[in-house]
Amino acid sequence: MANFLMKRFLQAIFVLLVVTLIVAFAIRLTGDPALMLTQGAGSVTEADLMMIREALGINKPFFVQYFDFLKGIFTFDFGRSFMGGTSVSYLISKSLPATLMLAATVMFVSIIISIPLGIKAAVSKGKWADQTIRIVSLIGLSFPNFWLALMLVLIFSIWLQWLPPSGMDGFASFLMPAFTMAIILTATNVRLVRSSMLETLQAQYIMVARAKGLSENTVLYKHALRNCAIPLITYFGLQFGGLLGGIVVIERVFNWPGLGTLAFDAVSGRDYPVLQAVITILSMLIVGVNLLVDIAYGLIDPRIRTE
Repeated sequence: MANFLMKRFLQAIFVLLVVTLIVAFAIRLTGDPALMLTQGAGSVTEADLMMIREALGINKPFFVQYFDFLKGIFTFDFGRSFMGGTSVSYLISKSLPATLMLAATVMFVSIIISIPLGIKAAVSKGKWADQTIRIVSLIGLSFPNFWLALMLVLIFSIWLQWLPPSGMDGFASFLMPAFTMAIILTATNVRLVRSSMLETLQAQYIMVARAKGLSENTVLYKHALRNCAIPLITYFGLQFGGLLGGIVVIERVFNWPGLGTLAFDAVSGRDYPVLQAVITILSMLIVGVNLLVDIAYGLIDPRIRTE
């Protein structure tokens, strides 16, 4: 198990290095922050631009800037924002909890709802319960997340005036962004659980378990669900990465003060340090979740540890 964990950990480190290098290079292709900061400032000489670049630290060679950034990761020092000079680490520390709270809640709610519904649909294959669950999930998949978010604001904030339309002010402001993302994820997960369980329930060991007189819940949740756990865990892990990517749109619609909103503002202002730090943090979260998925593989199926 130790060799298995070390191998996965080294792979995760390599992926992070590649991602941060690509991001650092790509961000610098978007333009010169010095030119953006001096827009509307009248006559600006090349000497003025050189002074601004030196003050921002972007006059150094690319790989010098990149290695400085890597060193900053270990000390959680990402420099200062080009817009206002605020510490990037401070901006991240203020935004990261909001994003994690929203993403973790959405993922948890989606999983605890989709697993029982998916199992119920598989057990009731072809019956009214299965048809109803499949139709409802298909309707949920048909909604673009930004459209659903705008409709919820229109109904619950403008028409009914039950919930605040934006911001992060108490539990009420948390409901609409969480529901918007959870309904689409749940619709997807229900169909995935159903298809996985349908295949597992046809296995011979399930018939043997039922022949032994085990209760239906024991057969479904202890035997069938455990044996189809690996594809489910794989998808849930990948889904978390997609969730973090899609959360940018939801945070922007609801003005949720998370990493998505911070990244959007950084793109608008060509704020290299902030954007690079946000993408790096999101990459670390995604790679970390995938590493946990690999560890879960090894715990569920010992054969994977030898690969």
